[in-house]
Amino acid sequence: MIMTSSLYWILFIGIALLSWAVSARLKSKFEKYSKVPLPGGMTGRDVAERMLRENGIYDVKVTSVAGHLTDHYNPVNKTVNLSQPVYYSNSVAAAAVAAHECGHALQHAAAYAPLKMRSALVPVVSFSSNIVQWILLGGMFTLKVFPQLLLFGIILFAMTTLFSFITLPVEINASQRALAWLRSTGITNVTTHGKAEDALRSAAYTYVVAALGSLATLLYYVMIFLGGRRN
Repeated sequence: MIMTSSLYWILFIGIALLSWAVSARLKSKFEKYSKVPLPGGMTGRDVAERMLRENGIYDVKVTSVAGHLTDHYNPVNKTVNLSQPVYYSNSVAAAAVAAHECGHALQHAAAYAPLKMRSALVPVVSFSSNIVQWILLGGMFTLKVFPQLLLFGIILFAMTTLFSFITLPVEINASQRALAWLRSTGITNVTTHGKAEDALRSAAYTYVVAALGSLATLLYYVMIFLGGRRN
């Protein structure tokens, strides 16, 4: 148990530091490319509306939301929600983020399989996220007499880990769709396209780190369960 805990804390600290570094890099990249004007002067809103229209999507609304890097696509009410620094800005960063979120709208319209899988897991993950930590904690305390509780917690947490890994192809594919469209329409040029690609790559790393962190935590609880069963 002591060895298991030590290994977990090493992984936890390592992933926490990696997560901090990736988040800091993303913030730095966004701030850097937010100062690079987009040729043509289109705002994030303009880019999003044009991308949706040119891909035959007319039932998705582009809206502005508060916050920083709070941009997201909501498949329930079909809205591309852009943070104000993206919605009103005519920068390369704004264009990249807006096109990325519209990439999710394109996925939704095309019934992209990983997006459908992730959407199907949302109710389970939302439910489990509210109780899983309490179940895991209770399971560790009662492992000797009621191991089924910890096993149940592990299964719930595994759904969260699965969700994190399914998110990876969803986010990567949305960026690929965004970058292909930005290049083909000439919204980004030889000078700015690499910057847009760099910004979206930095954002993708945050999802990779989150998935690895979730997997490491899942393995930690599995090792506790197996160790308790052996003892």
